[in-house]
Amino acid sequence: MTIRLPDFKGGLRAYEPRAEPLALTPGAPLTSRTVFSAAHVVADPYADVSPDSPAAVDWDATLAFRRHLWSHGLGVAEAMDTAQRGMGLDWAGAAELIRRSAAEAKAVGGRIACGVGTDQIAGGSLAEVRAAYEEQLAVVEETGAQAILMASRALAAAASGPEDYLEVYGHLLRQSAEPVVLHWLGPMFDPALEGYWGSSDLDTATDTFLEVIAAHPDKVDGIKVSLLDAQREIDIRRRLPQGVRCYTGDDFNYPELIAGDEQGFSHALLGIFDPLGPLAAEAVRVLDTGNVSGFRELLDPTVELSRHLFQTPTRFYKTGVVFLAWLAGHQSHFTMVGGLQSARSLPHFARAYELADGLGLFPDPKLAEERMKNLLSLYGVAQ
Repeated sequence: MTIRLPDFKGGLRAYEPRAEPLALTPGAPLTSRTVFSAAHVVADPYADVSPDSPAAVDWDATLAFRRHLWSHGLGVAEAMDTAQRGMGLDWAGAAELIRRSAAEAKAVGGRIACGVGTDQIAGGSLAEVRAAYEEQLAVVEETGAQAILMASRALAAAASGPEDYLEVYGHLLRQSAEPVVLHWLGPMFDPALEGYWGSSDLDTATDTFLEVIAAHPDKVDGIKVSLLDAQREIDIRRRLPQGVRCYTGDDFNYPELIAGDEQGFSHALLGIFDPLGPLAAEAVRVLDTGNVSGFRELLDPTVELSRHLFQTPTRFYKTGVVFLAWLAGHQSHFTMVGGLQSARSLPHFARAYELADGLGLFPDPKLAEERMKNLLSLYGVAQ
């Protein structure tokens, strides 16, 4: 049985879906690496909303997906950009998501870290930026979750140079109850973050970033680097104070960064580990035994799918992530908060389906095929 898929040249091609999924079941806890999946939110498809409305979330399906990730030994990075922070999910929705997910994590014994930003304000002075960060930090700390200090659009707009970043982040780290993760999100994920850390020169920005950490090493659990530049991440990793971890956010080069080299390795906090969750966990369990080649054999073939989902404009990778969650049966529909299901083309979806199916990511390949055919029919592609 074949399915006719659109290509990138305006034509159709035949594809034969695989019959059996990759056999992946929950296993032992991960030991050699700390691995977080940045998780998506499931929209409520029955809500009468517009793209400008506050997000309507299907809480049952959203929390069920987090239980799925926890069951495979992954941590959940909550209310991050994968959850459409700033692209459909406002601070009120993010705060509810944080509270609900943190309570669920306690109930099942799952690891959780939550994004702290400033998205309740559109802009303002440095004092207003600090206050916004403090408000969100308090919400996360009240839940008992670990805090991830996210990059701030408002800070990028208000800061006049590196000294403003040093002041704001130093202020937040001094008052944080527990060590946090610092997140450097590059402009390919959010154009409003161009020049973060006070300079568009990445070497200068890196020096400021590391200066923040060096001044407060006891308050920084780790850093998440999302610049899609493997060598820069390695260089930063080698300059970190002892005990401060690097969590790769590089969705293009994660296998080699997690595997590491003779001078160290990266842990992981990745959006691609939303659709790859079970496979990623299995690969890390292999790595736990010291089998680096076995780890790479499992994870290297996934890079083509990840690079496809994160192709420019990279910020729309969330659409592909939710699309694959629908095909995999984790939700009953392909609707996204903010109407973001429209952000990628039909050929893009077709290629994502083909790559994910080839990897065996769909627990029920027949269901995925049926849903793909349903989507194709909506676009007028007859089978």
